[in-house]
Amino acid sequence: MSAAPLRHALLSGAGIEHAFGVRGAPGPADVRRPLQVHGARVVADGECAAEPPARADAVVSTHRGVAVGVVTADCVPILAAGADGRAVAAIHAGWRGLAQGVIEAGIGALAARAAGARILAAIGPHVGPCCYEVDEPVLAALAGRYAHALDAALLPSRPGHARLDLGCLARLALAAAGVEDDAIGALPGACTACDAQRFHSYRRDGQRAGRLLHHVRVMKA
Repeated sequence: MSAAPLRHALLSGAGIEHAFGVRGAPGPADVRRPLQVHGARVVADGECAAEPPARADAVVSTHRGVAVGVVTADCVPILAAGADGRAVAAIHAGWRGLAQGVIEAGIGALAARAAGARILAAIGPHVGPCCYEVDEPVLAALAGRYAHALDAALLPSRPGHARLDLGCLARLALAAAGVEDDAIGALPGACTACDAQRFHSYRRDGQRAGRLLHHVRVMKA
């Protein structure tokens, strides 16, 4: 029996079809997703319909019935939409993408297509600070974009290292992109590395880790 995917009340309450993947939940077959490269490029859904799909880490759509998505195995998935359901975006944000501004780029592209609609964004399952220690090169790359705001997402660990709260940093990036605080949601208790029963995790399982598919669908023309 397949596991049920996860949904967030913020998007569900607006009638936005979406799902964050879990083990055993393959997702719909018609999801258009890019070839992810840990960058900040944003593409439209049509660029993901070709073979091979476009290389990018965020995808947007305004075409009714079209689902766009990303896959993760510890990185942060963000599903976002205009509150009227006419424009959607799926964003893949690891530390490299965060350092390059992928969340700001993805939300900017969505807002440009949302015709003034309020933007809603849900942060999906990802590795938590309990399981994610990073070193100085990662911290320096992130500080280049987030400066002192980065301190809010760090927990002290051994010298030259810190535990990084990717979800906190994603929330800060969403706010910087103009998403209102009460329009940002997250799934509690969803550390991919901790929960082997529900989630794939590259940090836990290495090269043999699977991937979780997350998608959001345009509901109106």
